[in-house]
Amino acid sequence: MNGLTRQLVFLAVLSAAPILSWYLVFMPQNERINEINEDIRERQEKIQALDLILAQAHGLGQAVDKGMEAIARVESKLPTQQDVESILEQTWSIAREHGLTVKSVRSEQPVPAMVYMEQPLSVELEGPFEGFYAFLLDLENLPRITRIFNLGLERVETTSGPSRKTLPPGSVKADFLLSIYFASDPAGSMLRTSMKELH
Repeated sequence: MNGLTRQLVFLAVLSAAPILSWYLVFMPQNERINEINEDIRERQEKIQALDLILAQAHGLGQAVDKGMEAIARVESKLPTQQDVESILEQTWSIAREHGLTVKSVRSEQPVPAMVYMEQPLSVELEGPFEGFYAFLLDLENLPRITRIFNLGLERVETTSGPSRKTLPPGSVKADFLLSIYFASDPAGSMLRTSMKELH
């Protein structure tokens, strides 16, 4: 082998060393680095998702607290079944204050309403329209939860019944259902218990 051939072989080996190093060492290392970077990115996404879930869980706890406060506010406005009669007396007292005559009251069957009970009453009133309007406003301002529905108003000139007294102009006869909501203790306590368990 002459000197030129030897130099060419040496040059070829010298040139092949970096190329072989690139394919045998650097390319596998680059692939491994890319895999590690991808793994780190996936883990960071999972950590961010967990942070979001934790933030939502904290918000859920606050929502449960607000729900418990709302339940307490509603329950404070709900009489017990024994107190329904005093609410009725208060309601009829308001009607009399505004010059209305309670012609009839018929108690309907109590209806379950969610975890509370609803006591519907079929009511018939007569008197001046202004008095009826003031009665509705005062009824709305009561600290208890009531609801009026199926309201029918009719202009009248005389009272119903045997007396048939003449009423002042602008008098009305009102037929409606008045519902009073009251607490049914076992179910109400069940709701509070289940809300506390969620908390």
